[in-house]
Amino acid sequence: MTQPLIGITSRIVMNPSNLPAVQILRAYADAVIAAGGTPVLIPPELPVPNWRGLLSRLDGVLFSGGGDIGIEHFKGQPHETIEVDLERDMIELPLLRAVVEDGKPFLGICRGLQVVNVALGGTLYTHIMDQHPNALDHDMREDAIRTHLAHPVRIEEGTRLAEILGEPVVQVNSLHHQGIKELAPGLKASAHAPDGLIEGIELPEHPFGLAVQWHPEWLMDQQATQNLFKGFIQAAQEQK
Repeated sequence: MTQPLIGITSRIVMNPSNLPAVQILRAYADAVIAAGGTPVLIPPELPVPNWRGLLSRLDGVLFSGGGDIGIEHFKGQPHETIEVDLERDMIELPLLRAVVEDGKPFLGICRGLQVVNVALGGTLYTHIMDQHPNALDHDMREDAIRTHLAHPVRIEEGTRLAEILGEPVVQVNSLHHQGIKELAPGLKASAHAPDGLIEGIELPEHPFGLAVQWHPEWLMDQQATQNLFKGFIQAAQEQK
């Protein structure tokens, strides 16, 4: 049986020789491979005809973590901490809408969750600590240990995410300073942090349309995380 091809969104970085490179963190690829898929990199500067052609060959898309989304895409509140990734905005927002239209399985992680929400008409807190009442400190990016379990997340009963994870509460890492403010029409909140912030969303009636605010690719020792990636790859396999 041929393994499903999973596109993973990426970013442009400068390597140690000060040369531009297209990059994803290895943890994303490892998680896809462990679950039975074959990862394919999606460069952020790929022209529209190219990414549309690539999408037709992919069995699923993983929208990875990274920089902030430009506030012009959701009429967001300016904040000094915002670090926008313009190249990624240009490809990922229309790519997400195309994935939804095509009915292809997708999984959003951290920035990926925010891409899903904004692309479908939702808004974001541009800095949670200043804008969300009684907010937890969700930004643990200065901590080099990405497996650090920062807080619990409550999974909503009756959701696709609850069915897949198999646990009502999971302990998660936290590497973000932005989050969902207003949920996009048509999306369903499937998980919440103790401060009420939405940590999981899903698109009902879609073959597999899920996104989480934490970084499960660093938590592959958890059975719930393994279930999440296996569920994604299984849905992609069924689309082949």
